[in-house]
Amino acid sequence: MFVNLLIILAASLLAIALFRYLKLPPLLAYMSVGLALGPGALGWIEQHEDLPLLAEFGVVFLLFSLGLEFSLPRMLALRRVVFGLGSLQVVACTLPLAGLLYLLDLSLAAALVIGGGLALSSTAIVTKELSSLGEVFSPHGQNAIGVLLFQDLVAVLLLTMIPVIAGGGENTVSWYWALPITLGKAILLFIGLMAVSRWVLPRLFHEVAQANTAELFVLLALVLVLITAWLTHLLGLSMALGAFLAGMLLGESHYRHQIEADIRPFRDVLLGLFFVSVGMLIDLGLFASHGLTILAMTLILLTLKTAVVTLLVRLRGGDTESAWRSGLALAQGGEFCFALVAQAQISGLLAAEISGLILAATFCSMAVTPLLLRAAPKIAARLAHRPPSEGNAEAISEACQSQHQHVLICGFGRVGQSIGRILRLEGIPFVALDNDPVRVQEAAAGEHHVHFGDSRRAELLAALGAERASLIVVAANHAEHALETVRSARKMAPGVPILVRTRDDAHLAELQAAGATEVIPEVLESSLMLASHALVLLGLPEQQAQAHVDEVRRNRYHLLHGFYHGAQPNLLDGQGKPRIILHAVTLSADAYACRRTLASLGLPQLGVEIQAVRRDDRELPLVENPSLQAGDILLLAGPLEAIETAEAHLLAGRP
Repeated sequence: MFVNLLIILAASLLAIALFRYLKLPPLLAYMSVGLALGPGALGWIEQHEDLPLLAEFGVVFLLFSLGLEFSLPRMLALRRVVFGLGSLQVVACTLPLAGLLYLLDLSLAAALVIGGGLALSSTAIVTKELSSLGEVFSPHGQNAIGVLLFQDLVAVLLLTMIPVIAGGGENTVSWYWALPITLGKAILLFIGLMAVSRWVLPRLFHEVAQANTAELFVLLALVLVLITAWLTHLLGLSMALGAFLAGMLLGESHYRHQIEADIRPFRDVLLGLFFVSVGMLIDLGLFASHGLTILAMTLILLTLKTAVVTLLVRLRGGDTESAWRSGLALAQGGEFCFALVAQAQISGLLAAEISGLILAATFCSMAVTPLLLRAAPKIAARLAHRPPSEGNAEAISEACQSQHQHVLICGFGRVGQSIGRILRLEGIPFVALDNDPVRVQEAAAGEHHVHFGDSRRAELLAALGAERASLIVVAANHAEHALETVRSARKMAPGVPILVRTRDDAHLAELQAAGATEVIPEVLESSLMLASHALVLLGLPEQQAQAHVDEVRRNRYHLLHGFYHGAQPNLLDGQGKPRIILHAVTLSADAYACRRTLASLGLPQLGVEIQAVRRDDRELPLVENPSLQAGDILLLAGPLEAIETAEAHLLAGRP
């Protein structure tokens, strides 16, 4: 088992790096590792009885963290989707798939069971991708989550039917009781978890939080997830379903954000193992001998399920775009199908060749799902017979056609809303754009000038009248999104000033080069405000303190660039790029830099900035190009790698 894990983790590390370079989802990297190294290919990873169970906990942690985002009232609002659309989807997809399997000489009962298994979708892939794309609370996201929850109940029912069909008449009556017993267990579990979450867990979390020990909080979160999964398993239900219910009941807790942050590392690693284990179940040789058959089966599965789900959503009143995107999200086969087909083969209901083809087609449908979900907006737009842009572009243009000299706010989170309130106080008109459908729905109820869409799209900026605006404010959370928005806005409105809010100064130069008029790093700005208040409280005149603030701003926050890292530094920003840090280098008597001038060392060419040179508790003027000597302290700012190179050059003369 240890060797298997070592090989999986090492191979996954390389595969993820390669797929990141190719701009492909990490999920595909994990599945490719399992496919390439499993028993059906190179055989470097051996099947071990503990690996599937360990991997399944990845799905458990994923569903638990997803449940934290859904409060109980939100889930009650989804009951029509869970039991209405969910039941219709399972039945409407099972019947045609069972008919096709019946034509392959399967018995009617076996065809219905396997068809039902193929009707189910991949909980792990869909929830993971919807979360990473920020589409969990979109209309198609909620359709997908609701249907997947119902499918987890159906999965348990189908597993109970395999032995009944294979075993004969004495257990036939158990089939009729399987559904009510399964629902009864789920209700019993829900009531028990609700009681514990209301009266026990809040006190327990409060006591642990009072202890102020990170290890205790992490352990409590892990134990909670594992106990929930164990109890669900004892009841014969899906562990993932139980984990979702537990997370959902904790969704209104004050500690839900901390819990989610604590379990995220375990979730991501274990979920990677799960996708590796899925890839290991596939025999790579089948693609060589039956490649066209597998391709045809995959296309039939994807096309049929997409069409059925799209039709059902439209019949239930959904708009065309959300219907197509719901269909694309649920088009693939699911991980449960692997367990169902394996059990059917052991029971003699499926021939080995047919089961291999079904598993291969299911695997292929799962593998293309991340790409389908990423391309879903353009695909849905094309299938809905309109240009590949935001569905409400025309409506936004019509609503904003009378706006002139207004402020355009791209990103209506807390910062964007604060700006909007100040503008409203001054009577300055503004319109806002945000890609969070729940936030837009809440804001639009009281403010008619808040619209849904991606501010990086040029056609939406045009619809909002960017070229007629007096100011464009970019308040996006992600620096890369802000950078793309600035580029689009600058092309659309060359003469309009653009104000950008960022988290820190990591992308300041890039944003300015892209056309930003002013860039406000909120961490530096808050530090600057705090320092100015400190100066005033220390007795300095307010005008003098403000002069210091204005000077720092004029110099583009140059004084505040970089920071001293601590014992546990976070040297990468949110986009994985190196942060600018500060580091002091003390010159010893035999250091290379001694008796050399500062300019002759060429430190800026190494990627660092010289903040100060101190000698005997005084700071030397940099403009005088001082000659360095033993005991001098050089304060350097730059990325960690550049800092290390510069230090080696100062001490040993090695650039």
